[in-house]
Amino acid sequence: MYLRLGLLSLTCSLLPLLAQGLPTESPTETSHALYPRAPATFTHPGVLVNRAQLDFIKAKVAAKAQPWYSAYNAMLADSLASSTRSPSPFETVACGSMSKDPGDGCHEEREDALAAYANALAWYISGTQSYASKAISYMNAWARKIKDHTASNAPLQTGWSGASWARAAEIIRYTNAGWSSSDITAFENMLRNVYLPEIIGGSNKNGNWELGNIPMFHTIMMEAAQGISIFLNDASSYDKAMSKFLDRAPAYVYLTSDGPCPKSAPIDGFTSCSQIKDDWKQYSFPENGIAQETCRDFVHTGYGISSMSHVAETSKIQGTDLWTTEVGTRVRYGLGFHSQFLLGASVPSWLCGGKLDLSGGKSDFQITEVGYNALNNRLGISMPNTGTLTQQNRPARGNNLFVGWETLTHASNSAF
Repeated sequence: MYLRLGLLSLTCSLLPLLAQGLPTESPTETSHALYPRAPATFTHPGVLVNRAQLDFIKAKVAAKAQPWYSAYNAMLADSLASSTRSPSPFETVACGSMSKDPGDGCHEEREDALAAYANALAWYISGTQSYASKAISYMNAWARKIKDHTASNAPLQTGWSGASWARAAEIIRYTNAGWSSSDITAFENMLRNVYLPEIIGGSNKNGNWELGNIPMFHTIMMEAAQGISIFLNDASSYDKAMSKFLDRAPAYVYLTSDGPCPKSAPIDGFTSCSQIKDDWKQYSFPENGIAQETCRDFVHTGYGISSMSHVAETSKIQGTDLWTTEVGTRVRYGLGFHSQFLLGASVPSWLCGGKLDLSGGKSDFQITEVGYNALNNRLGISMPNTGTLTQQNRPARGNNLFVGWETLTHASNSAF
């Protein structure tokens, strides 16, 4: 993959003003000058982990090295990795808000996709065929059954599940695990016809949806679209997902270089800085790392930052290092800013009216491994608060949505 520089004269003329952070009541829409293009040939396995990373994990577990050996055993002890667990596919997955009213197949789909991923990892690490067969059983069961996602949370549900399916499928397909060509075709058809159309268009909900929940909706949706596109070798959909991601990501985590107001994504439709501040429920921005959902709660904020990390990691595998760009900078400060409060820092009066929802505690913010490994271990960037929180949360578990076992996969993973 390569990045094409879009040097539009209008953009260039505005950059000096934006860099000065001159006060303005007009919101600054995200405008990325880097335009992603899919690689000529996709790397496989290439969603969140590549073969070199998998080999690194395999060697560490074989040597009973820590923290990987404990993390591996914790994954195997998870009920999702149980050999007696069976898939529970639905023809129509109907998910309302909070996966309720309706809540048909929501937990089953997400957890089956994560179970497939856990078993795919266990297969590669151990070489035990029963794990591969179990992962295949989950993917085949859903490929034969599901036809649609419905109700208000359909895009988010599809994003959560799709992200995990893509990771599992990449490992199984490209490691001689015994998945038949006809079953692979059926799974491709499921992703192409049921999943991708639901998420590739994006959403005007807040950031974590598209990254994959309202802002979070966007990040998670685009994470899933990216992974599915790789599995399908679909360069056009990959480009579309990455373009939307690069529009949305700068509007999810604030940098002081953005000026007095956070950026907005084109899809948001904000016409003034005051609208953005009302949406964020935050009215001053003196520090890097504040996120669109900080004043909502740290759980949903973590979802969005996690998806940003996942997309950046997968992009690096596919040939474009987003960790060294603005995306990496926003992940760095987003992780550090929120980690400090989970470690006990006092909440300043200017932040969310002096009150933060930390009800999930450290255990619900187990999303730091991927970003910490990329930024601290690979790039040598000091991240003391994130590092401390990462250590305290090990071994990181899954969240039964789309995050799973990232101490195992990414703790000090120096493979590339």
